[in-house]
Amino acid sequence: MSIQKNTTHMPVYRGLKTVAAISTAALFYSLTATAQSESGGQDGVVDDEIIVTGSPILRSLDDAITGQSVLTGEELQDRIAATLGETLKSEPGISSTFFGAGASRPIVRGQGGDRVRVLTNGVGSIDASSASPDHAVAAEPAQAERIEVLRGASILRYGSSGAGGIVNVIDGRIPDSVPEDGLDGAVRFGASTVNTGYEAAGSLDWALTDNIVIHLDTSQREGSDFRIGSNPESDILRESEGEDSSEGDNGSQRLDNSFARSDSYTAGLSFIGSRGYFGAAVHSFNSTYGIPGPGEGEEEGEEGEDGGEEEGEEEGGVFIDLDQIRVDINGAIDLDGVIERLQVFGGYADYEHIEFEGPGEPGTIFGNEGGEIRIEAIQREIGGWQAAYGGQFRRRDFSAIGEEAFVPPTITEQYGLYSFQQYDFGGAHIEGAARYERTDHDNSVTGESRSFDLISLSAGGDYHISEAVRFGGTIFRTERAPTTEELFSNGPHLATRQFELGDINLDKEVASGIEGALRVKYGEARLTVNAYYTDYEDYIFEIETGGTEDGLPEFQFVGDDAEFTGFEVEARTPIGQFGGATFNWDGLVEFVRAKTDSGNLPRIPPLSILTGIDANFKHVSLRAELDYAAEQNRITEFELPTDDYALVNLFATWDLPVPDQDLKFSVSVLNLFNTEARQHTSFLKDFVPLPGRNIRFNIRSSF
Repeated sequence: MSIQKNTTHMPVYRGLKTVAAISTAALFYSLTATAQSESGGQDGVVDDEIIVTGSPILRSLDDAITGQSVLTGEELQDRIAATLGETLKSEPGISSTFFGAGASRPIVRGQGGDRVRVLTNGVGSIDASSASPDHAVAAEPAQAERIEVLRGASILRYGSSGAGGIVNVIDGRIPDSVPEDGLDGAVRFGASTVNTGYEAAGSLDWALTDNIVIHLDTSQREGSDFRIGSNPESDILRESEGEDSSEGDNGSQRLDNSFARSDSYTAGLSFIGSRGYFGAAVHSFNSTYGIPGPGEGEEEGEEGEDGGEEEGEEEGGVFIDLDQIRVDINGAIDLDGVIERLQVFGGYADYEHIEFEGPGEPGTIFGNEGGEIRIEAIQREIGGWQAAYGGQFRRRDFSAIGEEAFVPPTITEQYGLYSFQQYDFGGAHIEGAARYERTDHDNSVTGESRSFDLISLSAGGDYHISEAVRFGGTIFRTERAPTTEELFSNGPHLATRQFELGDINLDKEVASGIEGALRVKYGEARLTVNAYYTDYEDYIFEIETGGTEDGLPEFQFVGDDAEFTGFEVEARTPIGQFGGATFNWDGLVEFVRAKTDSGNLPRIPPLSILTGIDANFKHVSLRAELDYAAEQNRITEFELPTDDYALVNLFATWDLPVPDQDLKFSVSVLNLFNTEARQHTSFLKDFVPLPGRNIRFNIRSSF
């Protein structure tokens, strides 16, 4: 039977498409107008803020050659979600894996898994999230002070496992300065209607002496099964199976087994002197969440006292219980002489999660005991030339025990040496980087091992054509070693409904590419265009073979040449002042095309547009935005297309006049029209839509 596109919401979609097109065109046109506003644009925009995630040689966001972004301030507070992927998916080039409310990892320019490295304060998350999309990232967005995203080639600082991008969650757990008044703190409480959920978070920096600062923080989040505005199964899926898509349309309902809860606790201590600091922190993260999808919620659950379904953990659905204990160190010292600064970043974690098939029925146990240390030396600037040199060591002891142990226990060790060089002259800036890396994988069961020597290079520069216009570009050649999952997998993976087969003979992955960036400033208006092309030799991905094993479709890791092409266009401009408010307009358009010699790659995000208007009064900030994702029909064999969707979101924040405190109250309405939306990047897209209408309340205070 042919697959028919869902037309239920077509009039709405057509109207919203028109709004999106007109809004974006008007936004770009307005860049040619003279800026009238004294406001710097949307609250949370940080053009001149220093970024710490890229090169060890600090530069401002506005001076970055290629695509980088920082989420902080009010914008971060508006975007905070239960998972890192959902928090970041409105950033340029970012989408998410969305595996329900408990697990969602960032996808950068169509790249996910081991190609996107998630960091906490510059050190890897040391969890199992890159092994599978149903595994949560052991990082709590509620505690983030800022989140930095690095796209493009400037990832050599962190190794080949960040070849697609870097996401760094910075939470201040190791203080590097003494609070001005001896005490800094922040608290936040929130509630949401879509899952009758709540969250609470607090942090404190307290100067015990003139040189010793203690940091404490905690967070807790809990939500029951979330509401959706449609059937769990998509119309496209039901029609492909010969069913009538109009049958069984129950409208708004709760998605069974989509509950999630988590808590975290941190204690840190730093010694801060006149030339630097050194500190350590201990962090505990715990999360329990359901795995929605096929086999879950086939029968309607009974409602509890709050009107919601009973959680899957109580009804017998599959759920994951995750625990991580982590220790971090961080320090820096300023020196005299050619080397002006030495800095160290380190972390060790003991991670475990158990996949329960029902209450008291533990299934597979995943463990990851690992550590990482990175030491860097920063060279003082000499005649416009500055450099940095670093070394890194990582160890990962990964295990999976149980029926779903599709990956055998393995030990991975990685050694890296790298250098960054930059030179400024006149209106130009050039930089280069190189990294050598050795990666060793040892299969503890079979005794098989693979070793890879990797060399990665990048070079780039930018030139100020005028005070308003700057053009930059980067060329790069990077190498990535296959992961243990890609080499050694051999077993059923129930969460993704696959039987996964690795290939011990996979070669290293080689990427060669170019990225260009154009940045325009006109008064307070901004326009940024990033375009990129990457050519891969032996790009590693899973392909469905058409066979079955243990009742599951068989997926084989293969290497094939591939190409990724795409762009991101960001713009914002003041509109003017009306009725005592300053209005600003912003927009984002992004697109990626990914294919191999044998066809399209799976789960590639479609064209998307995000555009909105801000109105800033003296004590009130308002925002309305449209989030549009086009249909995706460039698919691989056995993959289903995905309909387009358009979501309308509203935000309002009040500054409450309380002496000696920054007290804010905010209300957000996400998915105002309760629209059915499915992310093409999700393994569960045809079984798990995005949440329906959600009203969120937040009150936060810092002192």
